[in-house]
Amino acid sequence: MAQKMAQENAVQKNAAAHSHGNPGDLLHLRFIRMAKRNWFSFAMADTTGKKLTYGKTLIGGLILARWLRGHCSGKESIVGIMLPASVGGALANVAVLLAGKTPVNLNFTAGKEAIQSAIEQCSIGTILTSRVFLTKAKLERIDGMVMLEDLMGRITSWQKIRTALAAFLLPTWVLQRLHNSGQAATEALATVAFSSGSTGEPKGIMLTHRNILSNIEAMHQLFPLTSQDCIAGVLPFFHCFGFTCTLWFPLLTGAGVAYHSNPLDAKAVGELVFEHKATFMVGTATFCNGYTRRCSREEFASLRHVIVGAEKLQEPVARAFREKFGVDLLEGYGSTEMSPVVSVNVPGGGLKPGTIGRPLPGVSAKVVDLETGKPLPCNQEGLLLVNGPNRMAGYWGQPEKTAEVFRDGWYVTGDIAAIDEEGFLRITDRLSRFSKIGGEMVPYIKVEEAINRILGDSCCAVTGIPDPQKGERLVVLYTRSDVAPEKLREQLLQTDLPRLWIPKRESFYCVEALPTLGIGKTDLRQVKILAVQLSQA
Repeated sequence: MAQKMAQENAVQKNAAAHSHGNPGDLLHLRFIRMAKRNWFSFAMADTTGKKLTYGKTLIGGLILARWLRGHCSGKESIVGIMLPASVGGALANVAVLLAGKTPVNLNFTAGKEAIQSAIEQCSIGTILTSRVFLTKAKLERIDGMVMLEDLMGRITSWQKIRTALAAFLLPTWVLQRLHNSGQAATEALATVAFSSGSTGEPKGIMLTHRNILSNIEAMHQLFPLTSQDCIAGVLPFFHCFGFTCTLWFPLLTGAGVAYHSNPLDAKAVGELVFEHKATFMVGTATFCNGYTRRCSREEFASLRHVIVGAEKLQEPVARAFREKFGVDLLEGYGSTEMSPVVSVNVPGGGLKPGTIGRPLPGVSAKVVDLETGKPLPCNQEGLLLVNGPNRMAGYWGQPEKTAEVFRDGWYVTGDIAAIDEEGFLRITDRLSRFSKIGGEMVPYIKVEEAINRILGDSCCAVTGIPDPQKGERLVVLYTRSDVAPEKLREQLLQTDLPRLWIPKRESFYCVEALPTLGIGKTDLRQVKILAVQLSQA
């Protein structure tokens, strides 16, 4: 009980720090209004063949919400969801909010310990999933799991008809009142997103309806979607970019969305984009590199905007995509703590290659000195701090960690960055991605960039491991089997990198693949573990 009160206090403090908002301004209430306006318009589809209009999406969400209200006790305020990016996964999220509960999309790629940690931290008793999905993903059943196949099979024809009639005939304001939990938007949790990032243990990031809505509104100003648009939804919902940009962004703007559960399946993604004439896609540079190699120009002909984030966009990857598809990759930046988008490049005057764009409308950014905390002038590198109505309420049950990342209301990103005269942001490194060697701080990203220029691809990771003589040494993992470690180091020595930054000959390892997280981003924690194992072997 004490922990739950702490969460509520944190959310209320976040509300007070930002806009007071409309008391009834909640994600699912906005969706009701949009569904009533676009009843017969295409809403969502996936590669399993499921396809729904806005009206059918609302009906399906209301049916599932009714069951959730009856199944979950009053004390069970959080419902787990373990489903891929799909029509079923989207419906489950809509339904949980319509039922007055908070959805937590569990990261099924994170392993048993991380999943169990999220379940225990949030006291999750009910988990919506699918028997087909569990079998396909080779996941074990967990206590509290409810199979959507079984659940939907128990819904009678009369229940479906009654719900459909109510959804269609009742005025929008009546439906909204029936599904308003009574909390102000600024006080209500929209989700708890668990993010271990790539280096730490799972922590729950509390995001309010106001957080998510403000991010969607800012994105909509820059990318005004209409009912003629369709988003290619390839990001998982347990990742905040998927939750905000490919789940709620289309549903609240009247656009359509087409889902595929595996963003690395380039063939299926190409067919998805072609079939649904997708105009907008959010992904990573790694995904887009695969699409350039395996998708045809005809398949991606409908795309107008492709936003990439989560990892640095290498110039060769951007150039190859642009040359093949005639579309610029728009590099952006964000973090789960910011719901998640902070900045993005925009076509026209808002595009500057090599940067992560300008901050979104309503979002502030500043670069400060690492030691003094004082703001730095343009083009000078320092610690990046950001703030805005999309800033999280805090970490679930971890007030100490919350205090660590808040500085006078600003979120401390942990990234080293610079802001130029035109307001464009450039990330140069992570604060945690350095090794101290010979008394000098060596940035991993600088070494990675030099290696990627040599190899012509984004296929390496640099990390630091313990060293008995120097305390720490650099290790390089790369995936180009046609380049010998000795040859790679030879070429690296010919660059302008300081000799101190170049690892020893025995510290270069060619591997089949770099460890990745569920969104395709390099898993830096597993990279370090693999580097230690290889060096010991």
